[in-house]
Amino acid sequence: MYEVKLPTKQEEWLIEKIRDQTMEMNINNVTRTKAYLDVYQLYPNIHWAFLGHMVSRNGGWNMTDLKGELLSRLLSEKEKQSFFTFLERGNWLIFQDVYPQFLLYQESLKINQPLFHLFPYFNISIFMEAVWNEFWEHQNEYILAIALIINEQHYLEQRVIQHPLYKKEVLKTLEFKLQDLLSFNQILFPYWSDGMMHVIGQTLHRFGSLHERILLGKRLYKILFQNSDTLRLIERWADVQPHTGSRKDYWPNVFNNIHEGLPGKSYQLRLKSCMLKPGATRIYSPALEHVWKNVKQPDAEKGDWFKDFHVFHYFAELEEEINGEIFNEYCKTLERLELAALAKKAISL
Repeated sequence: MYEVKLPTKQEEWLIEKIRDQTMEMNINNVTRTKAYLDVYQLYPNIHWAFLGHMVSRNGGWNMTDLKGELLSRLLSEKEKQSFFTFLERGNWLIFQDVYPQFLLYQESLKINQPLFHLFPYFNISIFMEAVWNEFWEHQNEYILAIALIINEQHYLEQRVIQHPLYKKEVLKTLEFKLQDLLSFNQILFPYWSDGMMHVIGQTLHRFGSLHERILLGKRLYKILFQNSDTLRLIERWADVQPHTGSRKDYWPNVFNNIHEGLPGKSYQLRLKSCMLKPGATRIYSPALEHVWKNVKQPDAEKGDWFKDFHVFHYFAELEEEINGEIFNEYCKTLERLELAALAKKAISL
């Protein structure tokens, strides 16, 4: 039986401090995304913090897409709200689980003594307590990153993916429309090189599959960290470009956070070979704060997902080469979204 020792007075104070800090940064997708980057810049050995930052940027873009110029024509208001609630709950849950881990690591460094025995007070899995203690001794950056990928996806599985509400209102109703039909679930890592915008990344087609999400996380980790030159370019972009939730953050030539079109005017196709046609207005992609209010979330459901050792095979390194080429696929996705938006508008008229 795993016993949790009562905390000392000093530890009680630390627990409350970390809870307050986590709540303070867990306001919305923008605050979370910045907090991940701050952790990575302080502790670049915590690779997941940068992976989490970049994936969280994508989460914000998906949230604002729901109110942007293309998807807003394809979804009902109820669908937009349901999908945002789904994205926001997942984003919130991961942060409130992982951020206290980072803060306890920070406090451990201050006193040169591991404090991971305090994880149970934050309902953090015993799996991560063991991994952090291992990291404290051996500083294996890869093991910690993969463990966090495994942990966060298992953490979401029962609380979001298998939750009856989200299964009914989001995964079953929107999965085909947004993922299989439009290849909507693309994770992009932008960077600038030679005066041009580049993106690398991956597409996930089966969001409902825990196994596929873990493998995606491993592929994204490899794409991000396998090439130090590309990593530096992505880090530089992330450092100079604050996250707003608008896709203008990485592609201001195509997207704008101000609606340039005329109200009520039917949609016109604007893109050709991923470039705006001459005279075409940019696609509206709003900032998060302008389209979604902050949400007060109920407490996370209790329980530890870790029951046996079957997850350990995920620590094996990926053998296949992954170049992360996604630009052409992303361009096709935008073209499909444009055509779908045009068709929906024509039907509604």
